Amino acid sequence: MGRALHFVFKIAERKLTAKFYREILGMKVLRHEEFSEGCEAACNGPYANRWSKTMIGYGPEDSHFVIELTYNYGINYYQLGNDFRGITIRSKEAIQRAKADGWPMKEENGKFVLEAPGGYKYILIDESQPQDRDPVEKVTLSSSNLQRSIDYWKGILKLKIYKKNEKSVTLGFDEDQAKLEFEDIGVEVNHAKAYGRIAFSIPFEQQPEIQKNIKESGNKILTDLITLETPGKASVRVIILADPDNHEICFVDDEGFRKLSVTDYPSEKILDRFILKEEKAGPDEIQKTSA
Repeated sequence: MGRALHFVFKIAERKLTAKFYREILGMKVLRHEEFSEGCEAACNGPYANRWSKTMIGYGPEDSHFVIELTYNYGINYYQLGNDFRGITIRSKEAIQRAKADGWPMKEENGKFVLEAPGGYKYILIDESQPQDRDPVEKVTLSSSNLQRSIDYWKGILKLKIYKKNEKSVTLGFDEDQAKLEFEDIGVEVNHAKAYGRIAFSIPFEQQPEIQKNIKESGNKILTDLITLETPGKASVRVIILADPDNHEICFVDDEGFRKLSVTDYPSEKILDRFILKEEKAGPDEIQKTSA
């Protein structure tokens, strides 16, 4: 069975972004890594430059759906498309923190909507989540054709349907995991430059089956099965797909990812150190001089 892992955002600024996730949403930095060159599986987008990855969430990646923030040195803006609709979180506390901080927020249909730096939308439900439950409820993406999305995600990737109406469908691998929702927007999905990627894990032995099913169905494989190395940490095998609307999907082997994603709270100090360096020297200078 698959496991929902995280959603990847490309961010153009780290100081205010870190404030939003830590001080407004109340998430913790789970691990931070710096890379000297682009990812072979385009984890940081189509960039060959130095970049960093910050995993941030409400608890360990073994039991929580988290956010991956990728930062490309020297890239200070990403154009938004219409592909990403929002991430829904159940957290009365985050709403209270946003109000106390004065973070811009509006109320829609009994929920509170606010934006992370870069324009990524978060929908907050004004309820406290039990401590044994992940506050992240779902990621919502756009669909140009709802039935086509269902045929792909349910028919080929084998996610279950948990809720469906004429304009949206909610899918997932398990009741206790964060869900993936698609909303039919009735027009072509435009990913622009700020497009993200959703990640799931499956057992190592099942990855070739997904590869086979995608090839036989004539759908897209963006990066065929490849092993990615993280210096000093576990290696993982991934396959990167694109659904009919070109939403990027990563399937990583669960065995390797559980080793890779062990929480490394002290690495938050590395993130803070680079944020401080950037304030003093500027991102372009960090790009040139950091090892």
